[in-house]
This record gives sequence, structure tokens and C-alpha cells, in this order.
Amino acid sequence: MSEVASYKGLVPTWFRSTIRTWLQEDIPSFDYSGYVVGDKPEQAVLFGKSEGVVAGIPFFEMVFEEVGCKVEWLVEEGTHFVPSGPGREGALKVARVTGTARAIMMGERLALNIFCRAGGIAFQAWKASEIVRAQNWHGRVAATRKTTPGFREIEKYAALVGGCDTHRFDLSSMIMLKDNAITSCGSITAAVKKARAAGGFSIKIEVECGSEGEAGEAIEAGADVVMLDNMTPEEMTAVAGRLRDTYKDRRFLIEASGGITLDTCAAYMSESVDVISMGCIIQGVPHVDFSLKIVK
Repeated sequence: MSEVASYKGLVPTWFRSTIRTWLQEDIPSFDYSGYVVGDKPEQAVLFGKSEGVVAGIPFFEMVFEEVGCKVEWLVEEGTHFVPSGPGREGALKVARVTGTARAIMMGERLALNIFCRAGGIAFQAWKASEIVRAQNWHGRVAATRKTTPGFREIEKYAALVGGCDTHRFDLSSMIMLKDNAITSCGSITAAVKKARAAGGFSIKIEVECGSEGEAGEAIEAGADVVMLDNMTPEEMTAVAGRLRDTYKDRRFLIEASGGITLDTCAAYMSESVDVISMGCIIQGVPHVDFSLKIVK
């Protein structure tokens, strides 16, 4: 069984309203193609034609439920796959969609746009997770808040399916004090004090730090997470190690961030680093090639 199948229950019911909006965007008036094919019962197969990870099942289902189709899954979410050959013959059969020809075509492009994007992000996250396993590292690779407006839930969900952490979901999820906030408040200590007064005991506070001195101030001020930003792997390992030694009686996490990629992340996986955040988990990720074909 897939280890990530349970993530389906995370998707909020209100997301159906977003799906309806996207369907309306794609069919703002007359559905000419739907008129041509009519209401003949048909079955279509979802094919995975390039290497990737199956992700985005609940969103795909929502699209076809809205147009009155049924989806039968042949592969579990979270499955990594490699087609056995080119074309439909070598592609992985992922699902069957049953409904009228008109309804299948109504949902086809929206469902594929979602699924191809989610699959690409999950594949990128899966690659990062494989590196973590190969390094036998104790920490977590996380995505960032660099998401596509309107598509955040899908992108964060896909990162989870691929095996990565979502990081903070939005501005209400965690208080992250970056350079602009610290400059505006006057100091790290002042910013953390004000953040703690508003967030209380239940919301974590993270501080972006560009030096060991700033990280020390953040820890002393009571930050829960210290982000060491834009350091080389050697600098990161050394600074993180010294912070652990200096503040061994305090509880805090150390996050590595700043231009880290799949090619460089292994070098940051030291014993003293707990989280590596990477914008490349979501940003600029190639889509996985899925297609939906009516079969006879």
C-alpha cells in the first residue's frame, strides 16, 4: 500500500468551489465541442507517458465529479513510475474515467492541467526524498511559500505526496521574520518579542539570519526556528555546529536555505541541520506527461 494515500483527507471541501470557478473559466458560454460529441456513454483511460509520480488524485476526482463522471484508479497515489516504452503502448494506465463523451471532454483539460503539474512537483519532491534516504539524514526537505496564486493547495499537496514537508502554508501558519520585518522593527530581539506577544504559545516563530551573530540573537530572543540563509555547505555545517554547542540547553531547529538545489542539497545535510528549504521543489518544475484518451 502507498504510504501517502491518506493525504487525500487533507483537502478542504470548499476547494470544490475553486474547481467550479475553473470549469466556468474554461466554459464561459457555449460548449461547442460538447455539442459535437453529445451524450454518448464513453470510457477514457488516463495514461502516464513520462517518468513521474502519481499525485493530485482528490483534485482530479473533484473535476470529474462536477461534470458527472466516475473515476476508477488503477494506481495508488504516491507511486513513482517509469513508462516501459514510447507512446500509449508503453505508458502506465493510471485511471479510467466513465461518463458521457461531452462530460469527459468538459473535464479533460482542467483535470490534466492539475494532474500534470501536481505530478511534476511530486516527482521533484520524490527526488529530494531519495537523496535524504541515500544520505541517511535525520532532517526534512521542505518546499517554500513560492507558490502559484490560486494553486497553492495543489502544489503543497503534491510536495507532501512526493515525500517533502510543505513548510509554512501561508502568512497565518507560522511567523517568519525575514530581513524586511527585522529592519522595520529595529532588531531581531524586538521583532521576536512583538511576534511572541501576538502569536502566543501555539504559533512557532522563525527568524531569517545571515550570520552566526544574528542566529545567536534569534535563539536568545526565543525563536523556535533559525534559518541560516545563503551560506556555503561548509559555512552552514560549521555555524550550525557551533550554535548547537553554544546553545545546547535551548530547544530550536536550524533550517538551511538560499539557492539550494537537488544537485547541492546533500552537502547541507549535516547532523546539526534539521530542515533544508528549497524553492525548486515547486518553482520551475517540468510537468509530467499525462493524457486522457477515449478507448473502444
